[in-house]
Amino acid sequence: MTEENHAHRAMTGPLRLTDLADELLDSARSHHSHRAARTIHSSASLRATVIALAAGAELAEHEAPPAATLHVIGGEVRLHWADQECLLRGGEIIDIPQQRHALAAMTDAVVLLTVALH
Repeated sequence: MTEENHAHRAMTGPLRLTDLADELLDSARSHHSHRAARTIHSSASLRATVIALAAGAELAEHEAPPAATLHVIGGEVRLHWADQECLLRGGEIIDIPQQRHALAAMTDAVVLLTVALH
């Protein structure tokens, strides 16, 4: 996944998520992993990352952070964990379960992952 990491970055002005989503989705479509991401906020307690996934791309199963939400900016994704799954569409948000989980793009999709670090 391509990612531009801006450690300890706080937004100094408004950010148009739709423009960033379009930019990242273009990158994801041409990248071998079919993913692209950019951290838009990072501090000692919170990180927010926009992730673009081309249709069919997946974030493999991984551990859950202490607390996190997943907001679908556009497209459709499937969040799955244990024996459960949730289909999410643009405009929907969910708390990420406190267990190993994975994310798959059913269509080209962009999500905003917000993670509490402590």
